[in-house]
Amino acid sequence: MSGSSRLRAVFMGSPDFAVPSLEAVARTCELVLAVTQPDKPAGRGRKLMPPAVKEAALRLGVPVSQPVKVRDGTLAAQLQALTPDVIVVTAYGRILPRAILEVPRHGCINVHASLLPRWRGAAPIQRAVLAGDRETGVAIMQMEEGLDTGPVFRAARTPIDPEETSGELFLRLATLGGDLLAAFLGEFPDVPPPTPQDPSLATLAPILRKEEGWSIGHGLRDMSSTTCAGWTRGRPRSRGARGRRSSCTGPGRHRCPGPRARTPARSWRSTAPGCTWRAAKGWCGSPRSRPPAPSACQRRPTPPASLLKGEGFSTPPRSETE
Repeated sequence: MSGSSRLRAVFMGSPDFAVPSLEAVARTCELVLAVTQPDKPAGRGRKLMPPAVKEAALRLGVPVSQPVKVRDGTLAAQLQALTPDVIVVTAYGRILPRAILEVPRHGCINVHASLLPRWRGAAPIQRAVLAGDRETGVAIMQMEEGLDTGPVFRAARTPIDPEETSGELFLRLATLGGDLLAAFLGEFPDVPPPTPQDPSLATLAPILRKEEGWSIGHGLRDMSSTTCAGWTRGRPRSRGARGRRSSCTGPGRHRCPGPRARTPARSWRSTAPGCTWRAAKGWCGSPRSRPPAPSACQRRPTPPASLLKGEGFSTPPRSETE
């Protein structure tokens, strides 16, 4: 596409995964607005933290909108006033209503982290690793009102290493998605028509339940981006122990080199800079993905050998959408 005919685009996305896609749109289009989720409290101090897309958009000098609701007509009216040619959506976190899907001249396109129709939904990366898939990829599709049901323009495939964690795959797919999107927008809208998905091949990727952060088998490596997901070695440390090195070397391959500092409720956390390792009564994981209640973390028994071997694990049914 020539510089004089750059598309007017709006980008919608929220987490780190969406940042390479945002940057691709900024390079290839006239990016007039970035829409992202509202700031949310995080950390021990519960301070409001901006989404990664907001921070990236401000660095690029792109106006940012953070609507609380997407179905009350306010966002649709704001977008209509901008007269965009296309809206690009990557991991925005909300299902868009028809009123928004019909705003752009060329419709809304979505960058999805799976080879559709496999793994439709909010957690395709974790589900692919959890299921032991040998390959995955990124797909660009025309958006519809359904959950990731739209026809696919193009896709890029990549193998999944047997030891690769969802955190590592997350980074690779984010970059792959940005590169694929940049090439696609360079040709859009003069591209071949999209191919409809085969609904008989569709599988769902609902967001993970809290208890799945402690799954066995493939689950020991699949949650590594948010949870260490490994077992501590030996007996749980007593409350009075101090200065011991952490020994988290589970299949999640997360290893914290720092000393452990005493915290309330007989739990332990790493004091290494940037590390969120936490252990309590033989369990370890990130504070962002603990078991549902502290008592479950402190009192949960060592799992039987059959679970450690991965026996009896199955993917749960769909519970939520993005």
